[in-house]
Amino acid sequence: MTMETFLQQLINGLSVGSLYALIAIGYTMVYGILRLINFAHGDIFMMAAYFTYFGIAVFVLPWYVTFIITIGLTMLLGVTIERVAYRPLREAPKTSLLISAIGVSFLLENVATYLFSGKPQAFPEFPLMTTPFFIGGLSFQPVSIVIPIVAFVLMSALLFIINKTKVGMAMRAVAVDYDTAKLMGIKINGVISSTFAIGSALAAVGAILWCMKYPSVLPLMGVVPGLKCFIAAVIGGIGNVKGAVLGGLILGFSEVLMVAFFPALTGYRDAIAFVILIIILLFLPNGLLGKKHVEKV
Repeated sequence: MTMETFLQQLINGLSVGSLYALIAIGYTMVYGILRLINFAHGDIFMMAAYFTYFGIAVFVLPWYVTFIITIGLTMLLGVTIERVAYRPLREAPKTSLLISAIGVSFLLENVATYLFSGKPQAFPEFPLMTTPFFIGGLSFQPVSIVIPIVAFVLMSALLFIINKTKVGMAMRAVAVDYDTAKLMGIKINGVISSTFAIGSALAAVGAILWCMKYPSVLPLMGVVPGLKCFIAAVIGGIGNVKGAVLGGLILGFSEVLMVAFFPALTGYRDAIAFVILIIILLFLPNGLLGKKHVEKV
């Protein structure tokens, strides 16, 4: 492998890893507050892709209007799911919440299949984003450069919200001790709704960028990316936003470089995430940046 090819694969790995990180943050934020693995998050990502597709291809709206509407509708969908499927079970055993999350996931997939059919839809092309350009001997699609930049900006904004605003302070308080935060007067429902809204907005941006890079939309498109992003969150230490970003980047680089160095393993690309997960959890059960939670009896 030449140095030029290696550098090109690094850019591809950074691009894919940034996408994983954007979606993984939604998993880790919800888990950090509710101790719930939101298995419907991958399907929220899928619905965002359909919102974008219909806005541009069917209703012929300008792309910037479509993107704003997509993010708004996806946030509304995430908050609605929390309000209808999770909030009534908040005091129930965690198993009930988990089953509810799986049920919402299957519901969204089947509703999408019924409404949009299982046939893949071609996502509208963005020549500005997909037309390759050359630097020296390297060939890039602009979208591969835009994705890490957008991801970095959004992650920086999220960290600012979490660390420097009252909403972020409330989120951190609820994550540390749900019951005490409730007793101290923090509006738990508002904090949790904000968490779902932010996580869904990041999933919407991830869906838009994903479809620019992989221009196909179908009802089950959120299953594999959703599972990989959950793995990324676990690798980094689920409940830790920086850990989710780190886990996403590790998965992205690992997948791309493994296929680049060992082309015969291309068919096992999706399995690489599970291998990395097993290896890391054998030595670091709480993930790379996770902390041990001590429960007093």
